[in-house]
Amino acid sequence: MTVDVSPFDLPLRTSLSTARGPIDRRRGFVLRGTVDGSEGVGEATPLPGWTESVDDCRRALELVDDPGAALGTGILDDAPAARHAVSLALFDARARAAGESLARFLGGASATVAERVPVNATVGSASVQETADAVRDAAAVGHDCVKMKVGVDAVDRDIERLVAAREAAPRVDLRADANGAWTRGEAERFADAIADHGLSLDYLEQPLSSEALAGHAALRAETDLRIALDETLASVSVDAVLSTGAADVLVLKPMAMGGPDRTLAVAERAAEAGVDSVVTTTIDAVVARTAALHIAATLGDPPACGLATADLLARDLAPDPAPVEAGRMTVPGGPGTAGDAFATLDT
Repeated sequence: MTVDVSPFDLPLRTSLSTARGPIDRRRGFVLRGTVDGSEGVGEATPLPGWTESVDDCRRALELVDDPGAALGTGILDDAPAARHAVSLALFDARARAAGESLARFLGGASATVAERVPVNATVGSASVQETADAVRDAAAVGHDCVKMKVGVDAVDRDIERLVAAREAAPRVDLRADANGAWTRGEAERFADAIADHGLSLDYLEQPLSSEALAGHAALRAETDLRIALDETLASVSVDAVLSTGAADVLVLKPMAMGGPDRTLAVAERAAEAGVDSVVTTTIDAVVARTAALHIAATLGDPPACGLATADLLARDLAPDPAPVEAGRMTVPGGPGTAGDAFATLDT
């Protein structure tokens, strides 16, 4: 497999505040390679704190001259974004050679592959009225699930926002994401208030710090809340999460996992332990975002996934082959990740 790597730099529409600092652009690399006459396209879009740095990603990709061998030797194990690009390009090429969509190729002939994947809308920290309006608007355009950011304001204010959101859209599934902002006591107060108000949540995502496995396990045991872990997976092994019973749901980012193959391997292990998986992006460009959609589709009947992130970018590498419509994304039929949609990319 011959390899060509091109850098890109995509601005966001608006700078995003995160626990690891603001994000105002996404820099990365497009990797192209040919396997047995079929070209594959991969994307590496590092996100420090989740993956290696952009410079380390570039250096890792410079080591790759045979992607199949690179995946087998482990030289990319400390560079998950670089490994994602290599893995995706390899599987895209093989799927194209087989004349199959990436989802069908990854899932295998006997797997149930979804044709459309539901995606959640996201509402950031906002006033009570702004939250209610945003949730109502998301429901009006077809979203069945909305994830609300919590943990920035006081617990009582977040409860007010959730009450307003439920009144604004009674039939929409609500998720709350604290991004590890709370102490154990704050998380317990939140759980008690949810119960007192008769509110229901699909799940509460990352209420405590990433290393607090025992605390998350206790919240699961002591409350009626389903607990999802996201940031934890960047610093704690999946085996440790599953063995301690710390989660009902794993939030899987293929870029941080190191590629489609590793993401699906984790999802399979989670399913065996009775834990659900939700696939999301790290605000990736269109190649990786579309691949994440295929990965979600291989889950058969996936829950709402965090893939509706295209609008965060001011521009992209190519037109989106799977835009969000009525709260869902249609999986490209192939071959590969998106047929010929990525034949020309704006790098």
